[in-house]
Amino acid sequence: MLPSRDKLTEDEKIEILRGLAAEYAKAKTYIPRSKKPLEFDRDGNWDKGLWQRMAQAGVAARVGDQIKITHVAFEGDKLVLEINGGLKSGRKWYDHVEVGMGGAGRPVGNGDYAASTGTSIEIDFHKAMENLTSADVKKILLPLMDFDLRSATKLYSETLTPEVQKAVTEKKAIEGMDRDQVKLAMGTPVRKYRETKDGDDFEDWIYGQPPGKVTFVTFRGNKVVKVKEQYAGLGSETAPRTVVP
Repeated sequence: MLPSRDKLTEDEKIEILRGLAAEYAKAKTYIPRSKKPLEFDRDGNWDKGLWQRMAQAGVAARVGDQIKITHVAFEGDKLVLEINGGLKSGRKWYDHVEVGMGGAGRPVGNGDYAASTGTSIEIDFHKAMENLTSADVKKILLPLMDFDLRSATKLYSETLTPEVQKAVTEKKAIEGMDRDQVKLAMGTPVRKYRETKDGDDFEDWIYGQPPGKVTFVTFRGNKVVKVKEQYAGLGSETAPRTVVP
C-alpha cells in the first residue's frame, strides 16, 4: 500500500524546513545509530526496548548531548529528520559529478569522504500531514529532545546586524558575511575550492548538488565578495564560475 500524500502547502513545507533544518537541541534520552529511520509516533511513543537494543551497537546521542537536525524530508504520511548527518559510509554518487563547462569543471563532492555517525528519525502521522508547523514538530519531539534551551548559536546570532540576521533566517549568504556567519546560515559546504588571482586569495564554498541548484559563495580573505546560484542537471552544462577581481 502506498503511503498517503501529505496535504501541506508549499509555504507550510518551507516554514517547516526553515524552522527545523540546522536546528540544535539537547537529547533527553539515548538515540541509537541506524541506517534505517527510527520509528517514532506522532503521539510521542516509540519502541524503547528496540532502541535500547540498537544502542548496544552504537549511540548517535546520549542524554544531554547537543544534536543537530541536518536534513528534513517529507515522505507521504511521515516526516523524516536526519540527525547529526545520519549514518553514512562516506563516498556518494555525486562525488564523481562535475559542474562547469569548457574544461573548467570541478567535482561537486567534498573530497574527504568521511563517514558520519548520526541517525534518522521517522515521525509517523498515520494520515496525511496538514496544518503542520515547525513548532508543532518540536512539541511532538519533546520526549526525545529539548529545543527550548538558548544555545550558544542563538546567542551569537542575536549579535549580528539586522541584514545578516535576516540572511541567516532565510538560510542564504550575502556579500559581507564572514565564514562563521555563512556556516550559521547554510551549514557546511559540499566542497571548497581555492585559487590565487593577482595576489589575492579566493575561496569558493559550494552548496547543493546536481541535478538541482548549486550555490557558489566566494570569499576574499574572510569576507563574502560574491554569491552565485546556477542550476545543474546531469548531462547538461552550466555557466562557468566567475571570481570577483
